[in-house]
Amino acid sequence: QVQLVESGGGLVQAGGSLRLSCGVSGSIVSINVMGWYRQAPGKQRELVARINSGGITNYADSVKGRFTISRDNAKNTVYLQMHSLKPEDTAVYYCNLYKVGSGRDYWGQGTQVTVSS
Repeated sequence: QVQLVESGGGLVQAGGSLRLSCGVSGSIVSINVMGWYRQAPGKQRELVARINSGGITNYADSVKGRFTISRDNAKNTVYLQMHSLKPEDTAVYYCNLYKVGSGRDYWGQGTQVTVSS
């Protein structure tokens, strides 16, 4: 059983920074993709950033240059460093693990990020 636990959300003023963390436990294969998604009220869940087990990353256009995703494979943890936050970044942020071999997705419970103007 795979479990993902996010932390680091909160309330911040526009222009501020936050760092999200996601710890993964359970059966983790070596080839996987970890990512952060977000869902704002009334909107669909969208990809924010993801990183594969080789360290290759990709980002949503809306966060490029402001957010950085990284991972520590030894700790089975993925991070999302967020700078220059905007009110439109307000959402519940979800951590995701995708197992490449099985094609299975796993999700965390989500952490709220609120950016005030």
